[in-house]
Amino acid sequence: MDGSFRVKWQGLRLAALVRAEWPTFVSTTLGCLILVVGIMGFTVPYRFPDSGITGLAVLANYVWNISPAWVVGLANVALLAWSWKELSPRFVLWTIYGVALLTVLMKVLEGMPHPVIHDRLLVAILAGVIKGIGGGMVFRSGASLGGTDIIVVALRKRYGVEVGKYTFYINLGVLTLSAFVVGIEGALFGLVSVYANGVVTDNVLSSFDRRRLVFIVSKESASVTRYLTDHMHRGVTVLSGKGGFSGEDRPTLLCLLTPRQTMELKHYLALNDPRAFMVVSEASEVLGRGFKGWKEI
Repeated sequence: MDGSFRVKWQGLRLAALVRAEWPTFVSTTLGCLILVVGIMGFTVPYRFPDSGITGLAVLANYVWNISPAWVVGLANVALLAWSWKELSPRFVLWTIYGVALLTVLMKVLEGMPHPVIHDRLLVAILAGVIKGIGGGMVFRSGASLGGTDIIVVALRKRYGVEVGKYTFYINLGVLTLSAFVVGIEGALFGLVSVYANGVVTDNVLSSFDRRRLVFIVSKESASVTRYLTDHMHRGVTVLSGKGGFSGEDRPTLLCLLTPRQTMELKHYLALNDPRAFMVVSEASEVLGRGFKGWKEI
């Protein structure tokens, strides 16, 4: 009886784990595919440099005609071995999956047909956008494709360094090295592509988590709270406040809403409490129950 219960319990835990990680699997797989299309279809054929380990891989392809897949795979195996003790189990498992998938897809899509576009600046921007979408999908799911991710995570845990600064230095070094292979003009096109990649990645990461942080000061705070909780199904925090001029108690409501919900609240206040005071600001990322989960970090 105890044995069967234990097996059933482990099965339930496994099923719960699969349900929890399934979105990560889908997002990582699709994002990796999009990223590889950006590399093999819009970067390598036009001899653009790239950043990080992928940048070194495409340079090896340009100089020695080595498949980028082998460089990416071997380099990430070495980095994982170097930083094994510094990485969390979840990060390691998803990195192994991401690196394996990235390596296989780069080999499978090697020599893939690509559109002939004569404006190299347009191609550089397009390559950055495509790779930014793919990379952003992977990073947003909490997974990793290895490379500089492994380096910066290990350095942050060992020495407490600034991740963004060291990532910039690493990519700057790779782009500088690429100038000796593809020339100054090619390196500049690569810089444009890397910049577009970073901008799009940041927007993919923040667009799904962006909310409006709303403060409402109203004499009808009780009815406004009911509207937010019952009609919009949003949580509300009531902050104690006092009018600086009147000295009267004025509870301040704090709530996180989507842009659409913010407009609905404006219409509600305009009809029901036009003397209310409302402040709206951007919240680029929200973590916690009802929003982005902590396990995705």
